[in-house]
Amino acid sequence: MSNPFSAVLNKLAAVIFYNVSCFALCYSSQAQTTVPLNDLSFFKQPGNSWSIVMDATADPDIPGAMAASPGTGVLLNLPNKNGADLFTSSEYGDLDLELDYMMAKGSNSGIYLQGRYEVQLLDSWMAKNPTPGDNGGIYERWDESRPVGKKGYEGYAPRQNVSKAPGLWQHIKISFQAPRFDESGKKTENAKMLRVTLNGVNIHEDVTLQAVTRGAISEQEASRGPVRFQGDHGSVAFRDIKITSLDKPRPQLTDLNYTVYKGRFNEAADIAKLPPEAKGTLVSLSANTINKLPSEYFIKYTGTFKVAEPGEYTFTVAVPGGRGIMQINRQLVNNPERRSQGATLNLPAGNLPFELLYTKMQDWTNRSVALAVSGPGIRQFILGDIASASETQSTDPIYIATPVNTILRSFMDIPMGIRVVHAVSVGSPEQVHYTYDMDHGAIIQVWRGNFLDATPMWHDRGDGSARPLGVVQRFGNPLLTLQKLDSGEAAWITDTTGTSFVPKGYKVNKADAPTFLYQVYGLQVEDAATVIDNGQGIRRQLTVANGAANIYARLAGAGSIVEIKSGMYLVDEKAYYIRIDDAGGAKPIIRDQNGQKELIIPVQNKLTYSILF
Repeated sequence: MSNPFSAVLNKLAAVIFYNVSCFALCYSSQAQTTVPLNDLSFFKQPGNSWSIVMDATADPDIPGAMAASPGTGVLLNLPNKNGADLFTSSEYGDLDLELDYMMAKGSNSGIYLQGRYEVQLLDSWMAKNPTPGDNGGIYERWDESRPVGKKGYEGYAPRQNVSKAPGLWQHIKISFQAPRFDESGKKTENAKMLRVTLNGVNIHEDVTLQAVTRGAISEQEASRGPVRFQGDHGSVAFRDIKITSLDKPRPQLTDLNYTVYKGRFNEAADIAKLPPEAKGTLVSLSANTINKLPSEYFIKYTGTFKVAEPGEYTFTVAVPGGRGIMQINRQLVNNPERRSQGATLNLPAGNLPFELLYTKMQDWTNRSVALAVSGPGIRQFILGDIASASETQSTDPIYIATPVNTILRSFMDIPMGIRVVHAVSVGSPEQVHYTYDMDHGAIIQVWRGNFLDATPMWHDRGDGSARPLGVVQRFGNPLLTLQKLDSGEAAWITDTTGTSFVPKGYKVNKADAPTFLYQVYGLQVEDAATVIDNGQGIRRQLTVANGAANIYARLAGAGSIVEIKSGMYLVDEKAYYIRIDDAGGAKPIIRDQNGQKELIIPVQNKLTYSILF
């Protein structure tokens, strides 16, 4: 087969060139097992407290309370039935674990990787300053010989509290690297939590575990062990458990050689006819260890890519400030005709030819070339100048904290490509926040954790937008909160046409909390939201001066809305709660509209309700 590089040199302007930030740790779909939850056969000698059910429900007001409906698909633990820990029958080394879980009020559980290293699960709904013992924390090591108050040590608190309320489904992803041992059994590398993501927020990254955490099945570390679910502390439910085993041997890049050519090569050229400026060998893929380069140059790397496990391999090339074309086994990894992060190639086992052409295009960046690889049973890893690549230009993030109530006006981007251009985000020291759309008189999202990333708004010229930093609950496309309907079955309109909607800004009280003002249908409306005690959520009060007939408030729209007790509703498959606090005797209505459920309620002069999440 002819070498494809000469034919594509004239297309280098379209070739990939990436900052190394594109190498985010990924959760591989290779070798993934979805744990079957039609029975308990996946687990070893399950105790009496564990069962398989169709669904679980926990009351956020009753400690320890969790109920279930019969069926399959959810793993339930009720420890009042002689609770015991649950172990997988299989053992694992490196793995990615992903699942949903639900806590009862005040409940306590945990996930132990290899049965030894615990990620804590806890009802930490109202925790303001999380500790290693809070939800998502990496639990402490323990030594009884240490002084009182210092027996626990080397625990790691989550970066922020992004826990949800009891009875709501939470989502966790754990990327774990097992300890390494030499042939004599001596540990050569510690275990690591490479990343833990809770409810979509990264709470741990690259945490080294010197030894096992408290409550491990053994003080002796090992290369493999079971996944263990703590079952003797509190009621908890799990679903959609996925385990990805990542123990296969990594490919190796060996016999590396380089040849340097003078010139930038923006046009077609036959490099086989060009005299080399320099040649040499390399221990690893690198651009910054090659000395005495001309001011304009091109480097050709050749070597052997050794594959132990045949299958599909995914490659990403990073050449910050430069351009590169790579092939393995004579297959192009990055398409020179489009900006692409790389390719997935089906490779046989064996020693395969490797070639890479690289040039640096920007004088102000460091020389750097790196290659990210993942494959069957192999977590993504990086070959090349990762340290140098990280030294290229970057921007320090601009984060906004909320030691006091804080208001920021900005653009706010929400899913489906919608930009809210008159958004007001309101932050609180309780670390519960919301964004208000002044064009619709609507709360479009609430979140718990840190407040805002204003980097896109304030860095350089900026684009005017800010981004929430915590676990966000969004409420779909912005719609008017108040509308006039002929009946409780009339459709909710999707714009402000015919409503005479006019925003009137907002006023601020002594605590710097805003009340939003607007007119709709000629009525004066005041719309105020405050943080509920202990940060449980947002309490919203709508006041309509000289209330009129047939005015309704839309409180929620989602795939599911279920009343779990008088005035309390579970929304969107247990994503958040709506609680009616004071409706002046009006009765809420759950109805079907446009393929989803809606919760609406008539409003006379005043309505107070809460969003708990």
